[in-house]
Amino acid sequence: MFHALGDPTRRSILERLSMGPATVGELAEPFKMALPSLMQHLGVLEDSSLVRSEKVGRIRTYKLTQDTMKAGEDWFVRQRTHWDKRLDQLDSYLLEMKEKENGKN
Repeated sequence: MFHALGDPTRRSILERLSMGPATVGELAEPFKMALPSLMQHLGVLEDSSLVRSEKVGRIRTYKLTQDTMKAGEDWFVRQRTHWDKRLDQLDSYLLEMKEKENGKN
């Protein structure tokens, strides 16, 4: 998932899909790239389960997959909580060291 999010084109596609489902043609409009290149980006997003496609006749429509986005969000929240705790511990330690240093002078 994070590999898929690492590319600005794919992030733009996800931004567009946050407004609702879109066809390949609609997704291709803002980009100056060949359709096969766009399809590669869509493939990466689909392989990472960030989007899902459905084909009706000749029209392929993509939409966001909420569960995967939620899992990524949950991971970020856990990491932030962990690092906030670690940084708070470091801050406390440094304040303690500073107080000890000031007490010696």
